[in-house]
Amino acid sequence: MSDLDIRSSRIPQDLADDLALCRAPAGEASTLPPACYTDPEVHALEEAVIFRRGWVGVGRSDTWQANGDFRTFEFGGVPIVVVRDGDGRLRAFANSCSHRSARIMEGEGTCARMRCRFHFWTYGLDGRLVGAPSMQRTSRFDAGDHGLPEFTLEERHGFVLVSLEDEPPAIDGWLGDFGDLHADWPLSDLVTTRRREFTVGCNWKAFAEVFNEYYHLPYVHPDSIDGTYDDPDDPDQVDGAFATQFGTTVGTGGLLDDTQDRALPAVPGLTGRPTTGVRYTWLYPNLIVALGQEALWMYEVYPDGPDRCRCAQVVCFPKATIDGPDFDDRVGDYYERFDLALAEDIPMLVQQHAGLRSPFARQGRYSYLEPSVAAFADWYAGRLLSVS
Repeated sequence: MSDLDIRSSRIPQDLADDLALCRAPAGEASTLPPACYTDPEVHALEEAVIFRRGWVGVGRSDTWQANGDFRTFEFGGVPIVVVRDGDGRLRAFANSCSHRSARIMEGEGTCARMRCRFHFWTYGLDGRLVGAPSMQRTSRFDAGDHGLPEFTLEERHGFVLVSLEDEPPAIDGWLGDFGDLHADWPLSDLVTTRRREFTVGCNWKAFAEVFNEYYHLPYVHPDSIDGTYDDPDDPDQVDGAFATQFGTTVGTGGLLDDTQDRALPAVPGLTGRPTTGVRYTWLYPNLIVALGQEALWMYEVYPDGPDRCRCAQVVCFPKATIDGPDFDDRVGDYYERFDLALAEDIPMLVQQHAGLRSPFARQGRYSYLEPSVAAFADWYAGRLLSVS
């Protein structure tokens, strides 16, 4: 959907009315209408309005360690490759060959050049076309005119964000006071020790929502992590495209209830109340971040149509912790906690998605334990209504 299509589109009035209910004051707002999770037309609109405008997170900077490291993505209907160039700079390019548009790179890895397997057009790590076999007879062909389109990429606090807009909004305005509210943790210095990709048979928003609410804990995680979590604080008032909430824990949120004696050391320099719980943050639209007393764990979430999402689980620790004598022995307990909670969430998300597809599904109301989900719904509804 082009910008012209967006400007000429009109959200059906009944959907616009339902979205307006999501923008009511806190405590009065309704949940997103089921069509936002299942309708292909709504999905096409959010691709254009949510993912091809503004900023989209693509993970942690340090997961591209060496020059030539690359990883591919698709969001907003656009195949993208993010690569660390020969000067060590992260860059984002359209992952479509300038010849006949085949995807150039697949998955992730390390490369010296980016080469399309269809006709071997080859691009440097800076996106320039450096090889085009059998084009010498093509009149007025200039390789300099056929490099890969480049997108704006920014790094902040150890996170990588990409915008597909020609003139994106200022990244620091998008993030607002994100840095201030997370200043207790040395975000840029945390080191990724695990990144694991998987797919889930639910809408991307539903996956992100379950990570940002406490309501389901006693019902979906009664024997794994529910005993760790106290009721959370009230949500923080923020200036930026994110929601955040802190809550105290019994022990650490990074371990299962029955392995709390296996905790790793706290983040160096972390003091006061941040050492007593977990801060959960949703960086819109698709980065879901938890900051505990000793680790960061997060999910990248990318739509794959309305009925499926592609996700990556990412876990980070301070370098001092990784270099400690018992890190290798204890880190497995953290991975077990994240994997087990995920294994408990996914069947519920699949069941929820089946219910959302019912013609009798309707909007609900939020509990006081779901303020970050309500905040996202307000933001999302505002973005969609801006083009109606």
